Amino acid sequence: MTPSQPAAPDWAAYLQQMEAVLGLTLDEPRRAELLAQFSRIAMMAEPLMALPLDARTEIAGVYRA
Repeated sequence: MTPSQPAAPDWAAYLQQMEAVLGLTLDEPRRAELLAQFSRIAMMAEPLMALPLDARTEIAGVYRA
């Protein structure tokens, strides 16, 4: 990881926090599938997030786990 790159998201910690916030208890197969989906979505978003934007382009906030 270089200084300009954010740390990789900890999807397991995020999922654990969301379970607590939403009052859910997921079984292991469902938790594993959600972790796989989060990882896939993050991989698909990488090229888009790396796209340089013109300084005059207005952007929306970016959530970082």
